[in-house]
Amino acid sequence: MHPLLYAARPLVMDFLATIVFLILVALKVDPTLAASVAIAIGVGQVAVLKLTGRPVAPLQWLGLGLVLVFGAASLLTHDIRFLMVKPTVIYLLVGGFMLQRGWMMRYMPPIASGHGEDVMVVFGYVWAGLMLTTAVANAVVAVAFTDHWVAFMAIFPTASKIALFGVQYLTMRAIVRRRVLAARAAPEAALA
Repeated sequence: MHPLLYAARPLVMDFLATIVFLILVALKVDPTLAASVAIAIGVGQVAVLKLTGRPVAPLQWLGLGLVLVFGAASLLTHDIRFLMVKPTVIYLLVGGFMLQRGWMMRYMPPIASGHGEDVMVVFGYVWAGLMLTTAVANAVVAVAFTDHWVAFMAIFPTASKIALFGVQYLTMRAIVRRRVLAARAAPEAALA
C-alpha cells in the first residue's frame, strides 16, 4: 500500500461518519436520513472495533460523541446545521492541541536537525492558527451560509492545508539549506 494511503486510512476512518454526511448533504438527501446514516456509521464503527477486540482511537471516540450529540440535535430540531457545526469542534480541539510549543518537531527530517527548530516552532503556531480559523469559518458558513457549506467543506479546508504545507516545505527547505551551507562554510572561513 502506498505510504500516503496508509497514513490517510486512519484519518478517513476517524471521519467516515462526517464524510458520508457531507456526501449525502451534497446529494440533497433528506436531512433526517443523512443525520441518521451518520449516527449509524459512527456507532457501527465503534461497535465493530469493540467486537473485534481492537482499540478505539481517541479521535474515533470524539467523532462518535460529536456525531451522537450533533446528530441527535439535528434529528430533534430537524436542522442539519448542528451536524454541519461538528467539524468546528474538531478543528477547535486540534487547533488547541497544536498550540503546544514544538509539537511539529517529530516531523522534522534528520538533515534539518539543529538548523530549523525555531522555524518549526513558528510553523506549529501557524498550523494552529489555520485550524482555529477553519473552525470559525466552518461555524459561520454552517450557520449563516448553509447552502454553501458543502462547497466550503470540499474546498477550503483541503486547499488551505495544501497551500500551507507548500509554503512550509519551501520555507523550511530554503532556510535549512542556507543554514547548513553557512555552517559548512564557517570552519573553512576560520582556516583562511
